[in-house]
Amino acid sequence: MSELGKHDTTDVVAYMNGLGGDARAASVVMRRVDSGLKNRALQIMARLIDERRESLTAANADDLTRARDNGLSEAMVDRLALTPARIDAMIEGLEQVAALPDPVGEIDGLKYRPSGIQVGHMRVPLGVIGIIFESRPNVTIEAASLCLKSGNACILRGGSEAASSNRALGEIIREALVAAGLPATAVQVVATTDRAAVGRLIAMPEYVDVIIPRGGKSLVERITNEARVPVIKHLDGICHVYIDATADLDMAVSIAENAKTHRYGTCNTMETLLVDAAVAAEVLPRIAERLAVHEVEIRGCERTCDILSEAVAATDQDWDTEYLAPILAIRVVEGVEAAMAHIERHSSGHTEAIITDNYALARRFMAEVDSSSVMVNASTRFADGFEYGLGAEIGISTDKLHARGPVGLEGLTTRKYVVFGDGQIRQ
Repeated sequence: MSELGKHDTTDVVAYMNGLGGDARAASVVMRRVDSGLKNRALQIMARLIDERRESLTAANADDLTRARDNGLSEAMVDRLALTPARIDAMIEGLEQVAALPDPVGEIDGLKYRPSGIQVGHMRVPLGVIGIIFESRPNVTIEAASLCLKSGNACILRGGSEAASSNRALGEIIREALVAAGLPATAVQVVATTDRAAVGRLIAMPEYVDVIIPRGGKSLVERITNEARVPVIKHLDGICHVYIDATADLDMAVSIAENAKTHRYGTCNTMETLLVDAAVAAEVLPRIAERLAVHEVEIRGCERTCDILSEAVAATDQDWDTEYLAPILAIRVVEGVEAAMAHIERHSSGHTEAIITDNYALARRFMAEVDSSSVMVNASTRFADGFEYGLGAEIGISTDKLHARGPVGLEGLTTRKYVVFGDGQIRQ
């Protein structure tokens, strides 16, 4: 930790206040840093990670040993691992963020007013961002790179299970910032594993402008309920695909298979399939055949079970469950009205898709379904910052204020009004 960033961790409140004060001071500097310096810091980070693969792997090995000793599941251990491929991905991610256009300072919407002044918007950093995440140490680099490029200071609190890896990555980040001539405290990794640090981080609006939690539902619920700082978050990814009566059924089968089986543990995976009754008997057996190859369990409504002998009866809870597993809920519905009513009642507001050849129906679905991403004839798995051309994302937001959907560089900024005049006075 830098001299400016050294704080005694024994008094957690005092420690977090110290991090907050340093971050606030660094944010004042960061808002005026040009793109070249920010990109230089990112490039140095990428080089240092490449040079220190062995030490990173050794630090990560400590975390993996501790995780297994503590009885963490193999899935959790896998998420913790910094494999050579994941180290390569961190380096590539830093290079990609460095190559992205810098949104800070952009001015748009300039219009002359009757008084002769020009009024527009300038994009500016949010200030200080607190990011709380679990397991995956590569999030440390993703979060640092996006906050840095968008001109923010950040305080990163990773899970205790990744403490050694995060400490090693934090040192690389600090060294890169100093080498680029930026404040060492522009990115700070919380050194204590005391849970009270999270409680303080989310309750100090004098230092922190926004909190972004990345983790399981229990973490996000805790942050949302207890925070005294604005939170950008989503709780569940209960995503729907609706197959309309006019759909190209070959396309529908392909999209349904991909949306469910491409990856099970992601928030943009389809959890409920809705099928128009007019095509259910024809398309459901074809989808079930594809899903059987992946050993996906089908939980269906009564009409689904009549069509598919392998389906088990769905309960009311199934329509509100994010499985993150090879399980799919299927309901047969009477047209788009019933499909949208189901989505309105059970969706988490993340991502919904319609498969249809009816242009007017597609436009209506897009207009009336109230989720952060609404798709036509595409897999829900595309709800991702990289796929949307953002380069990277800090997370997905199902909130409606400020940022919604994948949150990239622009989502980590806000706008302020700027006014240009040449001596006007208000009459």
